[in-house]
Amino acid sequence: MDLSFLFADWLGTPVWMWLGFIAVVIALLVFDLGVLHRDHREIEARESLVLSAGYIGLGLAFGGWVWWQLGAEPGMNYLTGFVVEKTLALDNVFVIALIFSFFAVPRKYQHRVLFWGILGVIVLRAIMIGLGAALVSQFGWVLYIFAAFLILTGIKMLWMGDKEPEIGNNPVIGFLRQRFKVTDEHHGPNFFVRKLDPQTGKMVRYITPLFMALVMVEIADVIFAVDSVPAIFAITTDPFIVYTSNIFAILGLRALYFALAAMIHRFTYLKPALAVVLLFIGGKIFVADLLGLEKVPAALSLGVTFAIIAAGIIWSLIKTRRSAASVKEAGA
Repeated sequence: MDLSFLFADWLGTPVWMWLGFIAVVIALLVFDLGVLHRDHREIEARESLVLSAGYIGLGLAFGGWVWWQLGAEPGMNYLTGFVVEKTLALDNVFVIALIFSFFAVPRKYQHRVLFWGILGVIVLRAIMIGLGAALVSQFGWVLYIFAAFLILTGIKMLWMGDKEPEIGNNPVIGFLRQRFKVTDEHHGPNFFVRKLDPQTGKMVRYITPLFMALVMVEIADVIFAVDSVPAIFAITTDPFIVYTSNIFAILGLRALYFALAAMIHRFTYLKPALAVVLLFIGGKIFVADLLGLEKVPAALSLGVTFAIIAAGIIWSLIKTRRSAASVKEAGA
C-alpha cells in the first residue's frame, strides 16, 4: 500500500499531522459523550475542574508536539493562539449561562446542548478559517483589515464594559416562534417532541426549549468567532496552527462551563484584559510595519499576551475577594 500521500503537504502541513489531529478530536468527543456523560447526569464543580485541567493539559501537550515537529516559532504561535482563544471562550461562558438561564435548561441537560454546540463550532470554525486563509493568501492587505477590526473591537469592549446582551429580544427567537411550533416546557433531553396540535387535532413535531438554547449557543459562537478568527490570523496565517489552537481551546469549554458558570462574577477584570490583548494583537501588525519588521517576534507576542491575561485574572480574584470580605464584615 502506497502511503506516500500521508507526507504530502495540505495547506502547508503534512497530511498525517492533520489526520492525527482529527483522530484525537474524534476520540475526545466519543469518550466525552459515549463514556463520561451518556446518562445525562449533572456535572459537579469538582469533576468539571478535573476535566478542564485534562483538556488544558492536552491542548498544551499538543502545542509541545507542534513545537517539536514544526519548530519553535510555530509552537509559540500555537500557544499564543491557544491562550487567546481560551480567554475568549471564558468570555463566552457568561453568554452561555445567560442563555441557559433564559430557557431554564436543567443542569443535567446542559452538557447535551454544549456537546452538540461544540460539533457545530468545529464545522463553523473550519469554514470561517478556510475562508480567512484563502483571503489572506490571495490578498495580504486583508491582515490590516483584521488588525483594524481587532483594535475597534478592543475599544468597544472597554467602552461597553459588562453590559449584558438581551437574549429575549434576539430576532432569531422571534423567527423560530413565528415559523415553527415551539413548546414552552422541557421534554427531557429531547430537542424535538411530537405533540397533539390543539388546532388540527393531529400529532405534529414541536421544537423544545433545549433546541432553542442550542440554536442560541451556535449563534453566540458565530458572534465570538468574528473576534477570535481575526485575532488568531493576526498571530499566524498558518491554517494548521489557526485551526488546531481554536479547536483545542474550545473542546474544553463544556467541562470548563460547569466550573466557571457559578463563579464568573469573580472574573470582573477579565474582559478589560481581553480587550487590551485584542488591542495589542491588532496594533502589533501596524507597529511591525512602521518599524520595518516582517512581524513581531512570536516569543514577545506570547509573553505579552500571557502577562496581560494573567494580570486580569489575578487582579479580578484579588478585588472580588476584597469585596466579599467587606460585605461579610459589614454584615457581621
